[in-house]
Amino acid sequence: MSAPATAPRNIDENAPLLWTPTAEQIKNSRLFAFKALAEKETGQSFPDYHSLWQWTVTDVANFWNLAWDFMNVIGEKGGTVLAQPDKMPGATFFPQAKINYAENLLRRRDTSTAIIFRNEKGEERTLSFEELYNQVSQVRQGFEKAGIQQGDRVAGFMPNMPETLICHLAAASMGAIWSSASPDFGVQGVLDRFGQTEPKILVTVDGYFYNGKNIDCAEKLKAILEKLPSVQTTLIVPFLNKQPELGGIRAAQNYDEWRAAFTPADIAFARLPFNHPLVIMFSSGTTGIPKCIVHGHGGTLLTHMKEHQLQCDIQRDDKVFYFTTCGWMMWNWQISALASEAVLMLFDGSPFYPDGYVLWDYTSKHKCKLFGTSAKFIDASKAAWLEPGKKCDLSSITILTSTGSPLVHESFDYIYQHVKKDIHVASVSGGTDIISCFVIGNPLSPVYRGEIQGAGLAYAIDAYDDNGKPQPAGESGEMVCTQPFPSMPVAFWNDPDGKKYKAAYFERFANIWHHGDWLEKTPHNGFIIHGRSDATLNPGGVRIGTAEIYRQVEQIPEVLESIAVGQDWDNDVRVILFVRLKDGFTMNDDLISRIKKQIRDGASPRHVPAKILQVSDIPRTKNNKIVELAVREVIHKRPVKNVESLANPEALDLYKDLEALKA
Repeated sequence: MSAPATAPRNIDENAPLLWTPTAEQIKNSRLFAFKALAEKETGQSFPDYHSLWQWTVTDVANFWNLAWDFMNVIGEKGGTVLAQPDKMPGATFFPQAKINYAENLLRRRDTSTAIIFRNEKGEERTLSFEELYNQVSQVRQGFEKAGIQQGDRVAGFMPNMPETLICHLAAASMGAIWSSASPDFGVQGVLDRFGQTEPKILVTVDGYFYNGKNIDCAEKLKAILEKLPSVQTTLIVPFLNKQPELGGIRAAQNYDEWRAAFTPADIAFARLPFNHPLVIMFSSGTTGIPKCIVHGHGGTLLTHMKEHQLQCDIQRDDKVFYFTTCGWMMWNWQISALASEAVLMLFDGSPFYPDGYVLWDYTSKHKCKLFGTSAKFIDASKAAWLEPGKKCDLSSITILTSTGSPLVHESFDYIYQHVKKDIHVASVSGGTDIISCFVIGNPLSPVYRGEIQGAGLAYAIDAYDDNGKPQPAGESGEMVCTQPFPSMPVAFWNDPDGKKYKAAYFERFANIWHHGDWLEKTPHNGFIIHGRSDATLNPGGVRIGTAEIYRQVEQIPEVLESIAVGQDWDNDVRVILFVRLKDGFTMNDDLISRIKKQIRDGASPRHVPAKILQVSDIPRTKNNKIVELAVREVIHKRPVKNVESLANPEALDLYKDLEALKA
């Protein structure tokens, strides 16, 4: 079988250089210190990041052994680092280790600030490391009194606020398993997730704030609990009201009053096997009921510490912000920064209320170092002509991370022109499946326009054609990982024989992790992601990544955003492009011609859509990812299996029975 052709592209060996770390920045980075240690231990020389990365994927076990010590992981490492290294699945890291995720995150007990929290109304509060530890201790005692044991599930239906991570750490400290969803999920969306994991305790709020509105959760909670019989205790965290109404909510208690009944004490952290379940993460669920992906204490902790300290240069007392909800993997990623003794900056609410500068104002006020967000936030800021670099003091922000979807070349331009000229832009990509980032930034390498800097340390990332052969730079292929890594899922929930797990990642290429992204290597050892491979378009047998089209379309001034899908047509596939325009604009022949010309000139004639249609909205998940597969199903009159995963499911109606697609 021969691999399908890919659309022609030009290898940009001269991609503009946007940022280079100074000699001082390199020397003061945690990665530089680790590189020096690795050179001493191995007797090798690693003159740059890529050479260091090459060692980490060649000698995986020695890398993780050294990283454990360098990052000062708390726990018993054991004598074996990696068992069955040639088997995926089957490889096991630190099989004799004893470790606890919460113990590592709660290593500090001093009175300096650990958490800063702001809600949408601008109200702020802080917790010190001592207060954080004490509140986790109280909640842990409450869980024990409620009968929670190792392996039991605790669920959070919560905003991104301190109580959410407090309850997560309390559960982790004793070996219970945490899962979470944000309170904007509908009833069925919550049941599709927690109904599978059957939590004994549900932690939730009385309501939340979003886009200037107070949204009460009482009726939704009653409907959820009616069909979630496993819940024995419902803890209501006061958020809208200091004294929330508990009537009619089964097994409800006021969280503040419940916690206050216990006196803070030293926590007896349960030292657990490396792969003891820590969290159950949920896939987006746009093609069916969400998969329940189980991640372990050790793999989650080590991988996050590696990414924080070595890839993002997070050091003690650095302030770390990520705009995220508790239904997105980046929430788990951010809170783990406590293990590196960093300060968390939490925010809950709309990123554009009361205006588009709210996140920049918040992070500049508190001298944040790492500003994390989604590519869609950057795109929306660009479309709104926001200039945070002029409006806010961003001098403290040294690294901006972006994920959720590909960060296109023009968004790199926007950041360096209108956010900050001297900033490390780290486009990152990974996901719920690995609770981490396969490709990511690093503080030693330059940033080139449109490129992710490289693969994460110890991630053997490549782009394969359909025959399992590596693609050269400039050609796209399936993203794969050819070596085992600690944050591979422990299992899928309710998958005792592992069939679903193996089918999800290991059926396409034997003994190789197949991730499902469409990836291009660059001459700088970097990467460009062109979208999900299951959403790639295949007109005339030529595979096209949707991100390649979006990059061109969204350069048109009238365009707000777009979504491209393939429509089965005349024994082939034709590309259909739906475009959402800015207020006041309407699709016409001139605009269609300009869009087609932009795509033809900027990508290739193969990328030009057969049809370009205006829509008023584009469906997306609650994590702000557009859903090509759902739109593709609608235009083919096939059912979308899980509309509860969408933030705006009503948008799908805009794509039904369109006359323009019948000819």
